[in-house]
Amino acid sequence: MPPKDDLVYLGHMLDMARKVSAKTAGLTRESFDDNEDLRLAFAHLVQVIGEAARCVSEDGRRRHPGIPWRELAGIRNKIVHDYMDISFDVVWAVVTQDIPPCCMSLNTLCRRTRSHRRVLAVPRSSV
Repeated sequence: MPPKDDLVYLGHMLDMARKVSAKTAGLTRESFDDNEDLRLAFAHLVQVIGEAARCVSEDGRRRHPGIPWRELAGIRNKIVHDYMDISFDVVWAVVTQDIPPCCMSLNTLCRRTRSHRRVLAVPRSSV
């Protein structure tokens, strides 16, 4: 099996961070608290970002120290393993304070490495 491509995970993190940014634009804490679907969506998006961050190789994490790898994986673990006690105060803080600078860093990183492309494995024909 070929090694996992860090750039795919970085691109996925950026996609999800952009979704968070789009959904938080103009959003108030009161609106967040009043909308269960939105709270659950944000918890899921943060979980996916953390899972993708967890899949980036140790070498990839060392090469990109501007991304809070440990914290992203930690919040993912909290949501997944302590799902009955998710703190939406923490989710709100993550999506409004932590994800925007992370999104900017990922955007710069992906642009710089031209990595934000979908990688499709297409079998070559024998012709």
